[in-house]
Amino acid sequence: MHEFYLLAAAGYVVAFTNPRGSKGYGEAFCKAINGDWGGPDYEDIMTWTDFVAKQPFVDTKRMGVTGGSYGGYMTNWLIGHTDRFKAAVTQRSVSNLISMYGSSDFNWYFETELGNIPPWEDMELYWKQSPMKYIGNTKTPTLVIHSEQDLRCAIEQGEQIFVALKRLGVPTEMVRFPDEPHGLSRTGRTDRRIVRLGHILRWFDNYLKPGN
Repeated sequence: MHEFYLLAAAGYVVAFTNPRGSKGYGEAFCKAINGDWGGPDYEDIMTWTDFVAKQPFVDTKRMGVTGGSYGGYMTNWLIGHTDRFKAAVTQRSVSNLISMYGSSDFNWYFETELGNIPPWEDMELYWKQSPMKYIGNTKTPTLVIHSEQDLRCAIEQGEQIFVALKRLGVPTEMVRFPDEPHGLSRTGRTDRRIVRLGHILRWFDNYLKPGN
C-alpha cells in the first residue's frame, strides 16, 4: 500500500500483519472472529506488536497505530484496550455496532458475522464488541479521519469517537472530507488524497518524532 512507502520515506518503521479475521489464509481464518470482533484479532495484533517491539531498531516509546475501515475499528478498539501506542489515526472507522445497524450500505449484513442475531434480540452482543464501550479507557492522542459521503461507515461512527475523546480530554482532531466516499484513500479526488496523507504524517510527526 502506498501509505507504507510514504511512512517509511518519512523515517518510520512500518509493521503490518494479517490477524485472524483478515483475508488470504482461508475461510476458517477469516471467520475466526465471527461473533467475537476484538477478540482473536486483538490478540494477534498485540502478539505482533510484542514481536515488533523486540526489534533493536524500534523505539517502543514512540509506536503509533493506524487503520481504515475494519482497520479503523481495530484502531478504535486498541486505544480503548492498551496504552502501548503513543499516537493513533483512525480512518473511516466503525465505533458503535448498535448505531451502525441499518445505516451502512451493508444494511443488515453484519448480522451474519454476529450469529445472525439483530441488535434488538441481543443488545449486549453488539455493545460488547463496540469500541465505544471501552473508549473511556483511552489516553492515546487520536486523529479521526472520515468522509462525509461514506456509505459503508456513516460519518457518525467517527463523530462518536471524536466527541468522546474531546469529552475525556484526550488530544484529538477530526478531519472531515466533503463529497468523498468510503474509498477516499484509493478513489478520492487527487488533492484530497494528498491532504489526507499530509494529516496522517502531521499527526505522527507531532507525537512520535524525537523532541515531542
